[in-house]
Amino acid sequence: MFRKKLRHGAKLQMIWEMQEAALDFVIAALEKIRETSDRLPRASRLSVERLRFAAPNKADLLAPIRERVRICTKCPHLASSRTQTVFGVGNPDAELMFIGEAPGADEDKQGEPFVGRAGQLLTRIIETMGFARGEVYIANILKCRPDTPLAPFGNRTPTPLEMQTCRPYLVEQIEIIQPKVLVALGAVAVEGLLGSRGTMRELRGRWHSYSGTPLMITYHPAYLLRNQTPSEKRKVWEDMLQVLERLERPITERQRNYFL
Repeated sequence: MFRKKLRHGAKLQMIWEMQEAALDFVIAALEKIRETSDRLPRASRLSVERLRFAAPNKADLLAPIRERVRICTKCPHLASSRTQTVFGVGNPDAELMFIGEAPGADEDKQGEPFVGRAGQLLTRIIETMGFARGEVYIANILKCRPDTPLAPFGNRTPTPLEMQTCRPYLVEQIEIIQPKVLVALGAVAVEGLLGSRGTMRELRGRWHSYSGTPLMITYHPAYLLRNQTPSEKRKVWEDMLQVLERLERPITERQRNYFL
């Protein structure tokens, strides 16, 4: 599986590098024409369309992964208990990507991550940062809701084996989207993404790295719903201010003084 993941990432990288080289060649040729001719270079509509086609469409690249997730039965107990899989939502060209741990009951029902109470709070955080929810990308480590056979209500934490089994799908999503910044929501998401455990007190508030991409770790919105003290909410917002600074986004005085 690890070798397969490497081959997939290397293939995508090779495609992008070939397309970039082709575009560089065309630009250089046009510059040469401009320098050696009195007539400005012109391109036919067909040529422009071909260049447009050369740019990778990330939504198209994500589509076959979504289909593989939809029919996945690698965890038979989850495949048999889920209503549907929850792949991810948002802008495939997003510069900011949020990663949670697993779908809950609301997400399992609607097929979209973070749509329950915690999701509503996450949306508020995103909008206060100056983004629309649709401008960022949101996904989970697990694409199925963890089953709860002994309890008709509530959610449970994904097991390490479940996260290890499902993680390659998320890795492919990140490789295609190539966000400038990743945000991991909660310690379970960190374990699923990095394969290491730690307390949120140790992990949050400073920069980490995932395969060269800056990674900010912060509390899961569900934690803030359980612990609604101003100090805990402020910690999350300070983490998001660091994200905005890393993205070189303008920060207003109102945003700097904001409490969730």
